[in-house]
Amino acid sequence: MSDLVFGLDTFGDVPQDDSGTPVSDARAIRQVVDEAVLAEETGVDVLALGEHHRPEFAISSPETVLAGIATRTERIRLSSGVTVLSSDDPVRVFQRFSTVDALSNGRAEVILGRGSFTESFPLFGHDLSDYDVLFEEKIELFAKLLQEKPVTWSGTKRAALDNADVFPKTESGHLTTWVGVGGSPQSVIRTAHYGFPLMIAIIGGSPERFAPYIDLYQRATDKFGTTAHPVGMHSPGFIADTDEEARELHWPYYKVIRDRIGALRGWPPVREEEYASEIEHGSLYIGSPETVARKMAHAIKALGVGRFDLIYTAGAQPISARLRAVELYGTKVLPMVRDLLAD
Repeated sequence: MSDLVFGLDTFGDVPQDDSGTPVSDARAIRQVVDEAVLAEETGVDVLALGEHHRPEFAISSPETVLAGIATRTERIRLSSGVTVLSSDDPVRVFQRFSTVDALSNGRAEVILGRGSFTESFPLFGHDLSDYDVLFEEKIELFAKLLQEKPVTWSGTKRAALDNADVFPKTESGHLTTWVGVGGSPQSVIRTAHYGFPLMIAIIGGSPERFAPYIDLYQRATDKFGTTAHPVGMHSPGFIADTDEEARELHWPYYKVIRDRIGALRGWPPVREEEYASEIEHGSLYIGSPETVARKMAHAIKALGVGRFDLIYTAGAQPISARLRAVELYGTKVLPMVRDLLAD
């Protein structure tokens, strides 16, 4: 288990200062950069930034923020989490992340996804009825671009390329690329087909219920003759000095954002009893360092994953609480998890 990778993920949730006043989007973005620096200082391996186009989240262009972080860090790997490839252009995605890779001396990663939020589709002129074909075609093109050779390609949703070369090249000749998957077996099979590492978003229910997806990925890579990379998982959580404090600093803000998004999807308001159950038995990693470490170690053992990312922000939490959560994750939680897994 010595090669386990541990990350922190955020969508750039707009926080409040310690007077209770929401900060500007600009300050929220700068705050993420500060948190990334702290994450590196405390031993976190990866920071992943998710793309959103909603008022609750300040990050719409993860790679731009990652470029800023690259200039203030030296070791931590810098990833999207995810980049909505369906509503973007694969050539531009490759160019932007290879630029981050240059600025960071080879630390860039991209996690591609179809997008569980759909705001980017009308925003960038795409029809939601093309949801599946957009991703199918664009991941095919992106896989070709990763070879860093002239590309000839044609599809139905983007202009064809004829022996087109794309710049800048990465220094290593390899841009680490994952695919983020929610609960679609077909997405798992597609990821295996291209030989990409699989990142599973486990945001509700028992982590063990995702074991069949990992098994499917491994069987599919065998079938396609591609590489079965170590699987990653990312799940939401929050860390404070005590279990009680962690819940107090997470639940009110989590409920606001969960109910706001849920209303758009036809979900009933979340009840505190459900929240408590998700902490005890599901995929919310909320509590003291010891509580969170034990739960993380259990999930890692149960699923056999090689990477665990914690989504550490949830709505308008105070900046000071977020900084403390990052500090505790790196200095307390991760050493405990490694010790638990070594036993």
